[in-house]
Amino acid sequence: MSERTTGTAEQLARGDRVDSATEAFVAHRNLLFTVAYEMLGSAADAEDVLQETWLRWVGVDLDTVREQRAYLVRITTRQALSRLRTLGRRKESYVGPWLPEPLLTAPDVAEDVELADSVSMAMLLVLETLAPTERAVFVLREVFDLDYDEISDAVDKSPGAVRQIAHRARAHVAARRPRDVVSPAETRAALKAFQRAIETGDMQGLFDILAPDVVLLSDGGGLKQTLAQPIAGAGKVARLLAAGVNGPGAERSVEPVQINGCPALIVRLDGEIDTVVAMRVEDGLITGFYFVRNPEKLSRVEQETALSR
Repeated sequence: MSERTTGTAEQLARGDRVDSATEAFVAHRNLLFTVAYEMLGSAADAEDVLQETWLRWVGVDLDTVREQRAYLVRITTRQALSRLRTLGRRKESYVGPWLPEPLLTAPDVAEDVELADSVSMAMLLVLETLAPTERAVFVLREVFDLDYDEISDAVDKSPGAVRQIAHRARAHVAARRPRDVVSPAETRAALKAFQRAIETGDMQGLFDILAPDVVLLSDGGGLKQTLAQPIAGAGKVARLLAAGVNGPGAERSVEPVQINGCPALIVRLDGEIDTVVAMRVEDGLITGFYFVRNPEKLSRVEQETALSR
């Protein structure tokens, strides 16, 4: 066989390997993005993690890979862990409260109650209170149902250590998450009541749907005017919301949407997206508002992002 023939054969074989790697990566891409996003709370950083995952995956000898899904999740988790530690340092200098990057999601995400709960703004903020390895273990075990051996490979810990970390993370999350998973219908009802109260200027109607200890967080990242600190208490939150709606400003429109698998609102000023309003609902009352105004975090609400488990 000539050198030219040998070279052509090698090129074809290499091309076949890349095609096989691409097919596997594309098949699991939505899952990998969801893993990275749940660990990072940032779609932009999750996309960077997927790029790094692909660069490593394309160099793997697929003949040595027993389970492609698990292998890809392992690469993604390791890259996300590395980035999560970097993000922690970045958030220390963030201007004002930090909120996760909101995603416009399809109805099928809301239909998967566990997935919707795991990517909700409220849950992502709870996950922020975990150490990086705890967060990875919790996400892989509780959301994606990986076994302890698979998680062990992903986080470079023994299965026994992973079990202990998982137990500790579950207890930590259970103490901070909403008591019950709220149905989309219950959240929609609270959202409609809130929207109606805001649009009509009905202060009493607004006050009636707020929990006494409601907390409002807003994220502008130093690029948009927001509150420097959380606001707590139904009276303070109601007055703040009423002042914002009734004050002078541009033409405002409000659109109900699905954000992170939950009912939410997009507020536009003069036709441009200004704010994403997500909320946490318990027992029919709004217990938390999440106002995202940072323009760098609003690109993912223009079109739907596919998530999967």
